[in-house]
Order: sequence, then structure tokens, then C-alpha cells
Amino acid sequence: MSNQVTTADARREFGDIVNRVAFGNERVTVTRHGKEVVTIISVEDAALLSELEDRYDLEIARKALREKGSISLDEMIERHG
Repeated sequence: MSNQVTTADARREFGDIVNRVAFGNERVTVTRHGKEVVTIISVEDAALLSELEDRYDLEIARKALREKGSISLDEMIERHG
């Protein structure tokens, strides 16, 4: 669940926000002038996001290797230095 706070409230309530995120499994989105600017997430959520990004990058790389005319990294280095 994501809750929103303004930047002013985030400064004032930072310790509480950190505790809510770390121990309450909350996500807190900080807004400035009514626009979302950042979301504070737990270390576990950040690790999951990183793992998902790595899996996506791996799938893109595998797809690129299957494409006709692709070359290996060694060939690329040999050609372009």
C-alpha cells in the first residue's frame, strides 16, 4: 500500500516514515506541488525490483543473441576496439 506525504511532511516525519516503510511494509510517495516525485520503499522491495530488472535485461540479451546478424562481445571488441 502506498501513502502520500508532502515534502514538508516528509522532512518533519522522516523517522516515522522510515519506520513505517521498514517495519510496516508501507510504501510512501512524496509529493511536491501536488506531483509525485519519489517513493520510499523497503530494502526488500528494492532487491525485488533489482531482480526483476536483471531478469528483464537477461531476456532482452537472449533475444538479441537469437537475432540474425548478431555478434559476440569478443567480435565487437575486435571490430571496434
